Amino acid sequence: MDAERRVVIAGAGMAGVQTAVALRDQGFTGEVLMIGAEPHQPYDRPPLSKAILLGTAEGSAFEVDFAALGIELRLGLEVTAVRPEAHELDTAEGPVPYDTLVLATGARPLALPGAEDVPGVHLLRTLDDAARLRPVLEKRHDVVVVGAGWIGAEFATAARGAGCVVTVVEAADRPLGGAFPAEVGTPMAEWYAESGTTLLTRARVAHVEPGEVALDDGRLLPADAVVVGIGARPATDWLAGSGIALGPDGSVTADDRLRTSAPDVYAVGDCASYPSARYGKRLMVHHWDNALQGPRTVAAAITGALTGAEEPPPYDPVPYFWSEQFGRFVQYIGHHEAADTMVWRGDPAEPAWSVAWLRDGALVALLAVGRPRDLAQGRKLVESAAPLDAALVADASRPLKTALAG
Repeated sequence: MDAERRVVIAGAGMAGVQTAVALRDQGFTGEVLMIGAEPHQPYDRPPLSKAILLGTAEGSAFEVDFAALGIELRLGLEVTAVRPEAHELDTAEGPVPYDTLVLATGARPLALPGAEDVPGVHLLRTLDDAARLRPVLEKRHDVVVVGAGWIGAEFATAARGAGCVVTVVEAADRPLGGAFPAEVGTPMAEWYAESGTTLLTRARVAHVEPGEVALDDGRLLPADAVVVGIGARPATDWLAGSGIALGPDGSVTADDRLRTSAPDVYAVGDCASYPSARYGKRLMVHHWDNALQGPRTVAAAITGALTGAEEPPPYDPVPYFWSEQFGRFVQYIGHHEAADTMVWRGDPAEPAWSVAWLRDGALVALLAVGRPRDLAQGRKLVESAAPLDAALVADASRPLKTALAG
């Protein structure tokens, strides 16, 4: 009987909360315990680099009545190990037994080597991080941002909006160098200049001192604060020795129903990777939408295993991500690495444009800047894998959905 089963969820972010809610939505009546390392009520992360950072919102707690749903919370408690053979988690307060375990510990931002203990150096991942950075913006400090990726661009946008002097240091030759090809990322460099942000590309940090960032070419940058945005890694170090399989990137290698290599253990959200039949490779997706969708599959797999119901469909969504930066709304769907054709829709010098990636004539990914309709229609086209006429795709004056071949 599922009423006698206990599901323990390690992690109280979006993926953990949505897993707990989905279990109740799908009829699970047993015990649900969610353990979170932070002392705060579970909260949503996207506002951290926007409203909370700017002081226009005090928090972003999920509007979930955990007590009414019979979901127990243990907050401010880190999990330190798991022993699958004993069906137990280890914590500072002692072992926690489980019948089913869900790993939802998310990802941790990468620190700048050698700068971890330097005063004035910040990461932006948690509510406490945002609280520490808010006075920096209020006082309009000189800020150096290390990394011109998604989080670097969003923080630079907020800091410029608050009146700070902002310099962004990027090791690659363009923003988002690890995300998009040069012809796509290069036009984005102009966004920094338009906002009054100084972007230094092909630049590396040699060392950081209080009040100063030294680059490896000898340049010295004044810095009342340094914000590091150089990527993140799955928060899975605590799984060492557990026998749960991890990939080279540190992710828990879940299967297409998000089950791990250990019995009765699932993984979801930023800490997990999964095999995508759509793209023919294993994907690790560190985005909000993945943490929203994956829990439904996990809950269905857990309840199905208890009731003998049919397994849920394989987890293989079209990845989706969005970002607000320098006055632009940027959205991305899919995975473009396997594409054989890239098609521009519009001029990147204009406020709104898109880039479509095709494989064998079918849409596999789309980047939309200020073109939400392209994004909405593109998602359906990626899901359908319908062949498109590349010449019609390139005609930005017509709806993307009218580019069907034949």
